[in-house]
Amino acid sequence: MNNEITFSGLIELAIDLTASLTSSDRFDRLLSTVRQTIRCDAVVLLELRGEYLKPLAQQGLSADTLGRRFEISDHPRFSAICASRSPTRFPADSTLPDPYDGMLLAYGGDLPLHSCMGIPLLSDDKLIGVLTLDSMTPNVFDDIPQNTLDIVSLMSAAALKTAMLLQQLENHSRHKQQVVEELTHEALIKDGGELIGSSEAMKTLKRDIELVAPSDFSVLIEGETGVGKELVARTIHRYSSRDHGPLVYVNCAAIPENLIESELFGHVKGAFTGAVRDRAGKFSLADEGTIFLDEIGELPLAAQSKLLRVLQNQEIQPVGQDAVETVNVRILAATNRQLKNEVAEGRFRADLFHRLSVYPIHIPPLRERADDIALLAGYFCESLRRRLGFQQLALEPKAIQRLNQYHWPGNVRELDHVISRAALMAKGGSRSAIVKIQVMHLESLTRSAEYSTHNHTPSAAIPQPAVLNTGELVLNTEELGSRNLKQATEQFQRQLIVATLERHNGNWAAAGRSLETDRANLSRMAKRLGIVISRRIDVDLNE
Repeated sequence: MNNEITFSGLIELAIDLTASLTSSDRFDRLLSTVRQTIRCDAVVLLELRGEYLKPLAQQGLSADTLGRRFEISDHPRFSAICASRSPTRFPADSTLPDPYDGMLLAYGGDLPLHSCMGIPLLSDDKLIGVLTLDSMTPNVFDDIPQNTLDIVSLMSAAALKTAMLLQQLENHSRHKQQVVEELTHEALIKDGGELIGSSEAMKTLKRDIELVAPSDFSVLIEGETGVGKELVARTIHRYSSRDHGPLVYVNCAAIPENLIESELFGHVKGAFTGAVRDRAGKFSLADEGTIFLDEIGELPLAAQSKLLRVLQNQEIQPVGQDAVETVNVRILAATNRQLKNEVAEGRFRADLFHRLSVYPIHIPPLRERADDIALLAGYFCESLRRRLGFQQLALEPKAIQRLNQYHWPGNVRELDHVISRAALMAKGGSRSAIVKIQVMHLESLTRSAEYSTHNHTPSAAIPQPAVLNTGELVLNTEELGSRNLKQATEQFQRQLIVATLERHNGNWAAAGRSLETDRANLSRMAKRLGIVISRRIDVDLNE
């Protein structure tokens, strides 16, 4: 191979780039042409995003690469490439750490002497991205003709610029205005605010978000715990016409029942004991913006009727005030419950459910988007590398395979925690600058996977009824065995709450402290479970 692009090759590349309908197609064809022209073991196209580089396409590296975000200041080689206006070749014996150490498919260990070259991609003399090439053959990039490098640089920059312009047309750049910190949930701006994934399930989710975000429709976000409902809400707000306004977060499960109305709609001075001044509610704070009602299924029926009024008329009435106020708020709600079932069982208002679910969005569990696990793992690895100060944090191929085999009951949140735990374990047993997560660092996953695959507990070994240490409560496993999981869980909760209340002579506050929950939440849960504590007063008429 003479490392010189031919005229016919240039024509084919141009046709490929114009014929490709999606950016990923353009990028893949571009990288394939680069590898045909310049002998290399890995090539990566990265887009400049402020102070970091985001991989858009790669060939020759491990699958988790696309999930990483490379802080330029943390990587001397990237810093040198970005500071240059021409291709940068690094000597084979360069002492600068390689950002791809441990990630090259052609070489499993730390990278030895090898060739590395970076090409800055410019548009209107402004850096927009980087193309990197790595080869296990030292000095292989030294004799590449300048015209070949110029063509590769121009075509790569053109492909990247086209993708960026299309993205700008699809998602108009909107001015972001800083909102008072206490009014906007910190998650709006915290790290981890990107929907990562290329599986079909995630593509469907992203299409739904793109479709509904520009509208003012109420959205009900449904999904299991840990799938990222809050992240979806932030994304909808970010791409809506209200992104200049606040995104106000409300955890409906964390508000005491007697304060819910005040928390949502505000109160005036003297409305109740402790109301020493007027206080704006969450809906007032969210005016001209978005309110995110997390755990909406925990909202009591009385508060649901008040919320319905806001959805119907955009009117609120602060506690203790006769006059109503008008607000302009978009409502996003989230739940891990099946609200249709809650409606059928009388625990959630049907009219409110239909108002909230104008456009329902279901977030698939991680087990249904296995193609995204490696990308997410790479994202978490790069985030941890920065926070823990590692030079590099890489995943062994067998570790990625084990992650893909696990069923992830805790979804993306569990994956984040598993990677964090494994990174610390890997660091403890490593003296190398490159910390590698191996299968042995995923012990908890290994045990869970083996149990779910090889569960061979004989029927004779089924545990006998157990006595819990929260009173004299006996859990009859035979009785629970005839029920589904939800029914069994509710029966256990009912038994536990009743036993605790009996032990504390019906004192809700004491029972709440014993169960480590708020009194109002305990009362609300008891009401949902059909628990009623009655008090009787006996009067002796003979005295």
